[in-house]
Amino acid sequence: MNLPNLLTLLRIFFVPLLVAALVQESRSVRLGGLVVTNEILALIIFLAASVTDLLDGYLARRWKQVTTVGTLLDPIADKLLISAALIALVQVEVIPAWLVILIVAREFAVSGLRSIAASAGYTIQASDLGKMKMVMQVAAVSLFLLGMHWPVLAPWAMRFMWLVVAIAIISAVDYFRKFWRRVDDQVKRRGRVELLQLERQRKREERARRKAERRAGLLQPGREP
Repeated sequence: MNLPNLLTLLRIFFVPLLVAALVQESRSVRLGGLVVTNEILALIIFLAASVTDLLDGYLARRWKQVTTVGTLLDPIADKLLISAALIALVQVEVIPAWLVILIVAREFAVSGLRSIAASAGYTIQASDLGKMKMVMQVAAVSLFLLGMHWPVLAPWAMRFMWLVVAIAIISAVDYFRKFWRRVDDQVKRRGRVELLQLERQRKREERARRKAERRAGLLQPGREP
């Protein structure tokens, strides 16, 4: 297990801590002259988890430690973090539930496409739109958390969330447009190869049967159909 993959696992570990900090009753902790409320604690956890998302990809590329496990696990960790944060924000009635349902449904759809591609031996890399969506999601969730402490920021958080919804839909269409055709073509090619192999096997069996019949004297030489 290399360091980039450990950072990805750490991001998954942050998910229950984030949810616990958000849904617990309003509490505050005084650290010296600074008062840390539960929403500020949730923001700190969320930003720390988001930093691991930047580090694991950077270190994997820099140290040439890109692995199949890391490639598949990284987007799952991202989706768990964002989905948990958004669902927790619905629980505390900060964001409309239907917006979160739309975003989470998009994540499930893209994850399903990744699974289909993986079963066909094709790995789907994150697109530029997908990366932009992740950045906007981090900004929107951070603004929502800050808006719980400073309500003046709440309208800005909602504006960012609308941008997230727009980018999420566009990036999902882009994923399906670019990759579904490749996966479909690969599945069709595999099917044609299997049919050709079956046809060759049938012809070999037919030739073997005819040879056996000749040896048994059932067919005369030169009269083979």
